[in-house]
Formats: sequence, C-alpha cells, structure tokens
Amino acid sequence: MNNNNSTSIRLRDRLSETAMLELTQRLVAIPSENPPGNHYEDCRRTLLEELDRLGFDNVKREGACVVGAVGSGSRTLYFSGHYDVVPAQSADQFQPRIEGANLFGRGSSDMKAGLAAMIHAAAATRDAGLLDNGRIGIVLVPDEETAGPRGSRDLAARGVLGKDAIAMLTPEPTGGVIWSANRGAITLRATMRGKPAHVGRQFEGVNAFEHAIPAMAKLLDLKKEVERRETQQQIAPAAARNSILMLGGRVEAGTNFNVTPDLCSFTLDRRINPEESLEEEKRRLLDALEGFEVEILQEEAAAATSAEEPLQVVLSRHVTAVTGKRPAVEMCPGLLETRFYAERGIPAFAYGPGLLTVSHGPTEFIPIRNIGQCAQIYALTAAELLN
Repeated sequence: MNNNNSTSIRLRDRLSETAMLELTQRLVAIPSENPPGNHYEDCRRTLLEELDRLGFDNVKREGACVVGAVGSGSRTLYFSGHYDVVPAQSADQFQPRIEGANLFGRGSSDMKAGLAAMIHAAAATRDAGLLDNGRIGIVLVPDEETAGPRGSRDLAARGVLGKDAIAMLTPEPTGGVIWSANRGAITLRATMRGKPAHVGRQFEGVNAFEHAIPAMAKLLDLKKEVERRETQQQIAPAAARNSILMLGGRVEAGTNFNVTPDLCSFTLDRRINPEESLEEEKRRLLDALEGFEVEILQEEAAAATSAEEPLQVVLSRHVTAVTGKRPAVEMCPGLLETRFYAERGIPAFAYGPGLLTVSHGPTEFIPIRNIGQCAQIYALTAAELLN
C-alpha cells in the first residue's frame, strides 16, 4: 500500500459523516440571517462548543468571530468560513429536513455544511498525527453576505487576519470547481432631489425623474462599453466572461401619478474583473452621476491567486482522487472572502460541498455525501501541504 492510500484511509477512519451531518443540521436550525444579523450569538455558541468538544487549541472569540487551531509550529493553513446566511423565503427553511440523499434548509449549501466539513477535517488531520510541521487555523466569521464589517474585515483591521499564513481555503458552494479569483464590486445608490407640485401646476415643481434621465442615458452608454470587456480568467459559461454594470436593481420615484416626483433614486451595481481598476471604474460612475446624491453601498476590489500555487495543485489532485472528477479552476462570478487574504499576498482558494445553483434559493439543499467528501479533501490537502 502506498503512502497516499495509507494517509487517505487514516483520515477517512477519523471522519464521522454522522457527526458532520448532525452539526450541519444544528447550524441550519439557527436563523442567522444577514441582514440584519439575527441569532449570531446562538451560532457562535454552537461553534465554540463544537471546537471545545473536538479539543481545538486556543478556542476563543475574536470580536464577533470564532477562532481555534490544531497542530504545532507557526506555519498555518487557514480554513475560513462564514456562519451568516441570506434571509429565508419562509420560516420552515430553518427546519432542516432530509429527503433522500439531500439535506434541505437555509444555509445548508452556503455554507454551514462547509463549516462542518472543515472543522471535522482539521480535527481528523490532527488525530491522524499529520500535523507535526504546521497548524490548521479555523476562522468562523459573520457578515460575509454584507461585505464583512464584523467578520474578515474586522480581523484585518485588528491585524490578526492571516497571521503566519501559508495559504487559505474557504468552503463556498463552488459546485465542483475551484475558485481562484473573484470580481470586485462597486454598488451605489444615486438620488436626484426635486420639488412636488400638482400636475396642473407642474411649473411650480421640479421633476426629479426627468432631471435623472440624462444620467441614465449616460449610464446606458457606459454599460454597453463595459459589457464588451472580457476577463482573461477562466469562467463558465462564456457569457460570464464579460464585465458587468447592472442598473436599477432598486428604483424609487414620486408619490402619485398626478404629482411631480420630488425624488428619483436608483441603484447600480458594477462588477469588476481582475484586469480592471477599481478606482478608475468608480470615477467613471461618479462622473456620470454629477448632480446626484451618491451613497456607496459597497466597494470591494477584485482579487486573484495564481492557479500555479502549490495549494491549488495539491487541492486539485485530492479533489480528483476523492470525487473521480478533475475540477476546473475558475473565477467566482461574485465576491469572495479570499480577497482579504489574496490582497495580503496569501494564496487563497474556494472549494466547498455546496451548489451555487441552489444557494440563496427557496429550495436550498446540500447533497449529504458531498459533506464527507469535502472533509476528506480538506484533510488530505492540509496533511500534504503542512508536511
């Protein structure tokens, strides 16, 4: 028997699919919706108890985050994940249920099953005696769904994010691929003010909607230009390669059909490929919105890690071995927590058990077998990278 097979068996013997499924169900039952940030304390308590039960070292709260570690030495591979979920479409999404081979519930795919997998993977790697030359750091954060103010962003501001890191993995619902990069984002709310008046005396009012139209036309021209650009990163399908400017996600204007609108407000969401400049694209949007009140809802840079990094090579090999399918390496169509690490020069990738196609939806689920497979992949990757 070769060493790789021996390591795989040692790790598999220490991974309990039942325990991982039970932890996932406990987490799904906690309605940690964000916004607004419901039941965070319940989620933190459950995660702290699990890390303590499994014998993690240095288990503690770091602000609103939960951290712990296993192994020895300073070289640290971080397993980082978020415990907040998007709001549910119905309350029964927080009643986890098993149907056939799947576990249904809000957060099952994004990404509470991933948390269970990475926590148990770290413990199994330690228990198999495979962490003599490094550590696995567990980082459990809130607010990922709203750009991380109490999560990774706060850890970065505290100067503790990625300490002694050699690399980082996060179990986002990647649907079988590895994400090596993410788009940046600038999201704005633009508001034009006017003055109300009865339609019969509209000359006494100021029509905010009409005053907003020239800027909307400029933005439509900008949209045409922007969406002809293509990233050089790998992403499927081909149409997803184009840069993005979405107009009017949220629109508000006026109070009634016979009153000049005293307000016209709309959002625009610019998703930026790694080859583009965040500052330049922000400037162009603001120039088009001259005369508007502008509120910046989010502003995040794109980030990318080279697909040639050792972590990706090792991770890809173990995904192939465990699942029987070689993973594509692609850019995530949205934001990723990997950006907080990548911008510090730390190789960071996403791979998780969930499916992007069902995450955030009314029938969100996780294939149960994916949880155990992800845990085995993470454990094998850590064992090879840290020895």
